[in-house]
Formats: sequence, C-alpha cells, structure tokens
Amino acid sequence: MAVLWVAMGDNFDIDQTDRLLTTTRAVRKRLDLTRAVPRELIIDCIRIATQAPAGGNVQRWRWIVVDDPRLKLGIAELYRRAYEPYMAAQREAVDLAGRADGIGAIMDSSDHLAAVIHEVPALVIPCNLGAPAGSQGMVAGFYGSILPAVWSFMLAARTRGLGTAWTTLHLEYEAEARDLLGIPSTVTQVALTPVAYYTGDTFKPGARRAGEEITYFNGWKS
Repeated sequence: MAVLWVAMGDNFDIDQTDRLLTTTRAVRKRLDLTRAVPRELIIDCIRIATQAPAGGNVQRWRWIVVDDPRLKLGIAELYRRAYEPYMAAQREAVDLAGRADGIGAIMDSSDHLAAVIHEVPALVIPCNLGAPAGSQGMVAGFYGSILPAVWSFMLAARTRGLGTAWTTLHLEYEAEARDLLGIPSTVTQVALTPVAYYTGDTFKPGARRAGEEITYFNGWKS
C-alpha cells in the first residue's frame, strides 16, 4: 500500500497513478497484430505527450507514425539487421555470466518482436530537431528534452489499451531510415516504438530492487 502524503493542490488517486506507473511494461509478445490502431488514437497519445517538460520549454519534437506496410517493412529490415549481432553479443554475455534470472524469457520476447515488427499496426519514431553536440551536459539536455515526452506517450497509450516498447536498434542505420522516410538530415531520431492493442490480462509490476537499496543521501555509498 502506498504511503499517502497529503499536500495542497490537485488530489490524485494515488493507487491508480501508481498502478499505471508500475505496470507499464515493454510489450513485445502480446501485441495484437490483427487489429488496426486508429490514427486519431495515436494523435491523442501524442497530444498528452506534448505536455511533458522540455529544456527551455521549447518543444522541438516531431513524431513520425509509420503505418504504411511497405515503409514498415523497410524499417523492420533495418531493425533486424541491427538486432541479429546485438542479440548474439547479449547471448554470449549471458552465457559467460551464467545468468538465468528471467533473461531467457526476455530474449524470447525480443526475438518475437524482431520477427513480427513489420506486422505491428504502427511504428512511432519520435524525433528532435537538431543534433546532440557539446559537453555531456549539453548532450544530456538534448535527449532529456524529448525522452520524458516519449515516456508520457507510452503511459498515455497504456491507459488506452495500447502496448508499446522502447527500442533503439534501428538507429544503427538512422541514415537509411532517414532516407526511407524523408526525414531531414538536421533532425535526430531518438527511438522506435511499436504500437498495438495488447492481448491478455492486465500487467503486473516487475521485479525490482528496493528503493532503499539504491538511494544514497548526501553522497555515494560504497
């Protein structure tokens, strides 16, 4: 049960918001590939996402929604081209570490998404005008000015019965994706989010370390 902190201002149903935040999972196997997602519903999620914070309150965002079968296939080919060597390295690392704590199921679901990603009703590519450059702080600020919006998009999708997953593998071939979709060279793609209605029961919180274990006050704890 969440601790209820009472403060002045808006009153939220904390149980509901906590459920949303703790059960928005990466959906790969449970994407409904047979049911179209209306464009209006995706735009509705983007409308919510545009309320996310951005550096200087300047929203330099653009959202590419790919629902044309030919274009989806082209993006999927780029994704799979990057996926195969990436997962080979991941499997080798897991074998060397001798890990078996649910990694197999994650890899299996990742394999499934790679195989069917061209069949997902919509692929959403969030973009930021410009390119990251400069110090670490400047680069962090560049991505930090759009990533909250992408997460808000995924949360909005969850409340509307849509499943999403955060992926970035196609960015290994960002230039080819840019050519395929006519994206200007002055624009940076930051992710690829498959969007579909999800199937099955509702989602549960994932296994995570306790907040007390990973929180340090006033300095690093060794």
